Amino acid sequence: MIWNWQKPDWPNFTFDQQALVEWEAMFLRNSGYLSGTLAHIADEDKTLLTIDAMSEEALKTSEIEGEQLNRDSLQSSIRRNLGLAADSRKVKPAEQGIADMMTDLYRHFARPLTHKTLFNWHKLLMQGNHQVKDIGKYRTHTDPMQVVSGAMHKPKVHFEAPPSQTIPAEMERFLAWFNNTAPNGKNPLPALTRGGIAHLYFVCIHPFEDGNGRIGRTLIVKSLLQNLDQPLLIALSYTIQKHRKQYYEALEKNNKDNAITPWLLYFAKTVIEAQAYTQHLASFIVEKGKLYNRIKGQLNERQEKALARMFEEGPDSFPFGLNAEKYIGITGASRATATRDLQDMVDKGVFTRHGELKATRYHLNISSKQRE
Repeated sequence: MIWNWQKPDWPNFTFDQQALVEWEAMFLRNSGYLSGTLAHIADEDKTLLTIDAMSEEALKTSEIEGEQLNRDSLQSSIRRNLGLAADSRKVKPAEQGIADMMTDLYRHFARPLTHKTLFNWHKLLMQGNHQVKDIGKYRTHTDPMQVVSGAMHKPKVHFEAPPSQTIPAEMERFLAWFNNTAPNGKNPLPALTRGGIAHLYFVCIHPFEDGNGRIGRTLIVKSLLQNLDQPLLIALSYTIQKHRKQYYEALEKNNKDNAITPWLLYFAKTVIEAQAYTQHLASFIVEKGKLYNRIKGQLNERQEKALARMFEEGPDSFPFGLNAEKYIGITGASRATATRDLQDMVDKGVFTRHGELKATRYHLNISSKQRE
């Protein structure tokens, strides 16, 4: 098998610029809409949205790689990183590491990309990992760096990266390309084009022993934020994780040749979907503020706890609705008390009620509807 990096035109990727014009325009329009929505969010809620988006990105980019992290621990770590009040829970090294990486990304997205930045991100990602030999530096092992699946006795090779001895030179060239194609670089590229190439280019080099996917997706966000010149949130890894099979298929279809229009079209659609979800999340936060203002002082402690839990879970929380059992689990109330509390919240316009008897479900009464 001949891979893209073995072709004589590597890494001179070619693509149909005209096919991306409408997608690039849509990305900029959506970014403007989101900026407008954020302008109507109170500073406190804007901070909560930032924390939620950062923790969601950390959570989902890890899930793509099969690693399950704790959302509450991630949010606690990010809050502390931002100098905000947080609980004193003990956070695992992997959760602290990726929380630190996300914080660094959003604080310093505008800085040029360097080897030092990548090495620091890798050290943070590998916290608590005792299986990786080369931490905070590019891989040095002599074995082929392969992406495989299937049984160990008969693996399927989806991709083989350049040998380790070539990585320093490959990464020097990659960094030059990334910084030169930035908005203030010598050869600036449109946002989606640059972000899509950056990810594919980086994961094809596969410079680290582990963590390449997570760092590659972080580079997408850095690239997009640089093109927008603001830390505008985007639920990228949420969207990729939701369609993870398509993501890996798209990468595999585009790792054998350097004509990459299909990859960039896939990438553009994914980013636009991520923007739509981010807009939905921001609207959800706006509606949350309206609801809390409307019912201020009207709920008891149990009701406030249940409502806070639903909002903490985000717009996709309890997709089939809250029921009495879940309310009891959240609040510790008796069944009779739960029934009274829930009906009271319906009467006050906090919830809408659907179904009867055991099938009764309660949904947040806000105009930002939950996604199907």
